[in-house]
Amino acid sequence: MDCHHVYYLALLQGLTEFLPISSAAHLILMPVVFGWHDQGLAFDVAVHIGTLTAVVVYYAGALRDMAGAWFRSISGKGMSTDAKLAWYVILGTIPAGVAGLAANGYVETQLRNPLVIAASTIVFALVLWLAQKVSAERRTDADMNWQDALIVGLFQAVALIPGTSRSGITITGGLFRGLDRKAAARFSFLLSIPVTALAGLLKAYALFESDQTVSWWNMSLGALLSGIVAYITIDWFLRLLDRIGMLPFVIYRLILGGVLLYIFLPG
Repeated sequence: MDCHHVYYLALLQGLTEFLPISSAAHLILMPVVFGWHDQGLAFDVAVHIGTLTAVVVYYAGALRDMAGAWFRSISGKGMSTDAKLAWYVILGTIPAGVAGLAANGYVETQLRNPLVIAASTIVFALVLWLAQKVSAERRTDADMNWQDALIVGLFQAVALIPGTSRSGITITGGLFRGLDRKAAARFSFLLSIPVTALAGLLKAYALFESDQTVSWWNMSLGALLSGIVAYITIDWFLRLLDRIGMLPFVIYRLILGGVLLYIFLPG
């Protein structure tokens, strides 16, 4: 794997992981479009460690408050807003965790192809557009309840389909439940932490079991670059979300899906 491949793929992962445009789709497609060899499992593990680190660092203060409140709640010292949010992240993680363990093999072997990505890119762009159109956007994450968390978690399970976008589909679920854009995005990012950690552990285990050669330099560089870019992207996205809304990402997804269909559709 050439150094410039590492550079571009890591930048791509960091930029797309938390935007509603599907990082998995872009990581799968870039080598296909440019004729590169697949980057391999080790590199996927590295860049996901990078983006996981970015979101943990970005929300370090909130996570510390949530963890403390959660421990107080299980020791009978009351249920604060932070404790509820921690419980909602746990509840919202369950559907994707179960679905990932059950269907990961099928997804890896059957769904990682450009036409599936094209279709899901287009379909879930339209679903995101619909969610923004119909959402009341009157509630914050402080107004969430367990039904919101469970439904957004069910939406997250759909993100196993390449091209869906984990952040995109969870923000979509939040909008459908009436959360405002920033609340939907914040809960989406918090919800990404346990899911990304679980996925990383599964990929790391598969890497350990395989005989794949590991380039520690490529993995380290990929993790560092993807983490830095992901941190900047989270901050940029949250700052501009009220001004730009979801329409630019919907349009991008529709164009990308159309281009993919043109390139890869037989005949």
